[in-house]
Order: sequence, then C-alpha cells, then structure tokens
Amino acid sequence: MQIITTKSELTRQSAACLRQGKTIGFVPTMGALHEGHASLIRRACSENEVCFVSIFVNPTQFNNAEDLQKYPRTLEKDAQLLESLGVHFVFAPTPDEMYSAEEMAAPFVFDFKGLDEVMEGKMRPGHFNGVVQVVSRLFDLVRPTRAYFGEKDFQQLAIIQHMVERSSMAERFQDIKIIPCPIVREESGLALSSRNERLSDQEKATAVAISQTLFASLEWAKEEGATVADVQQRVIDTINAVDGLEVEYYEIVDQTTLQPTTVFANAIGCVTVYCGPVRLIDNIRYF
Repeated sequence: MQIITTKSELTRQSAACLRQGKTIGFVPTMGALHEGHASLIRRACSENEVCFVSIFVNPTQFNNAEDLQKYPRTLEKDAQLLESLGVHFVFAPTPDEMYSAEEMAAPFVFDFKGLDEVMEGKMRPGHFNGVVQVVSRLFDLVRPTRAYFGEKDFQQLAIIQHMVERSSMAERFQDIKIIPCPIVREESGLALSSRNERLSDQEKATAVAISQTLFASLEWAKEEGATVADVQQRVIDTINAVDGLEVEYYEIVDQTTLQPTTVFANAIGCVTVYCGPVRLIDNIRYF
C-alpha cells in the first residue's frame, strides 16, 4: 500500500492504472475509520482491480470551527486498517495541498436544485457546497470507475448522485458509477460514525435510543390511521424524552426529491440528535 500526499502523484498513479485498463474503486473518507468505512472498502476492493481511499478532513464543509477542530484524526491507525483490507493507494493531503488560498477564502457555489434546502443543508449552510467541492476535486484526480458512499449520510448521497447524473458536472463524471452502501450498526443498533469516538460509554448507551425509536416508528407507521405528521412528532417526542438527547430535526421526506411528504410510500425518515455535545445522524426507510 502506498500513501500519497500530493495531487500530482495521485493523478500519476491513477492515470497509470487507467492506462493498464484497470478498474478503480474509490472510497472518500475523513478518516477516523470504523467498520462502516471498512464495509465500503471491502466492497470497493472486491469489485475493482485497484482500490483508492482518501483521508481528508475537508475544512470547506464545516460551518462550525470547533467541530472541525474536534473532528478525530487518526491517520496512523487508519493506515494500518486500510493496509489490512487490501487498499492499494491512500491519498492523505493537507488543506494547502487540496486548495489554494483563494479557494479557501471564496465559497464554492453549486446548484443543488433544492436538495440542499432541507435537513442538513438547512441546519448547516454551505455544508454541501464544501462536500461537492471536495468530492468533485477527488473525482477529477482519481477518475474512479466506481465510488462508494454510505447510506447513513443519505442527503449527501443524494447530492453526490445529483452531481454525477443530473448537474452541470454530469458530462464530466459520466463514467463514474456511484455505489450506495447500507448503514452499518453496532450490535446495539447505534449507527457507526466517526463521531461516536467522542461519546463516553454512558453517552453511547444513551444514544442507542435513537435507532430504537426509528425502528419502532416503522410499526407506528402501520397503525390504523397513522399519519406522517403523527409519526414524525412521536419520534421527536420519544427521543427528546430520553435524558441527554435533544433532536435537532426529524424529517420524513421523499427519497428521490428529499422534500417533505405526506405518505409513507418511498419515504425516508432522517434525524439529527445531539447526545451531549456530539451531533449524530441516522435514518430509516419506510415502505
């Protein structure tokens, strides 16, 4: 496994693989890797001849400086895991390598066709501009055959799919296939996240109530006369009743448009909850 720190070396290695006719699997990450990441990487390795992984805590997608500072950085540990999984190349640049001073200072602008006006986009202005900025740059550098994203970040996945399939960038990325991968959970049901490392043992035990409530909501939705609004409020009230948890939002939206819906068909419930100071996200598909 080779660790790359410059864009020029990354493009050189990627171009060499493509010249040889090899398929490239790519998993972009911000590090602090866990079993959820590992599941994406195993799939990328199994479905492609070469696997690239990026580890980059992207400053342009954080609208909270403290959150950026506290985001866990564990490159040495991550590299050991990636090597054991059979990754061929790891791209671990600095912010100065990824962006010029002008790019860091000027917000990246992208037309999301409304996908960014709800949920995470509403709560974190500019977040998805930073996501598209870094992912589009990584795609330009790696030129992957397939790129793998977890469904836990459902809104992010929808926006990346829009970027590749329907936006002004679609022609540029037409040869890249986006592969959605299911949420990976701990035995307790808690969705795996790099942010879980910031939870105490007690907070981790408390956070389990998030997934438990989402799973219970599937049954609530089947009750006679149940409405989307009723289930949505019941989820919020149930989680807020747990000491140590506070819901930022719970939205039940159409899986395609991400707009609020009044029916459970093709719906997904997306939640963000503060467990102490740690912001956690999860989701559940309805029927």
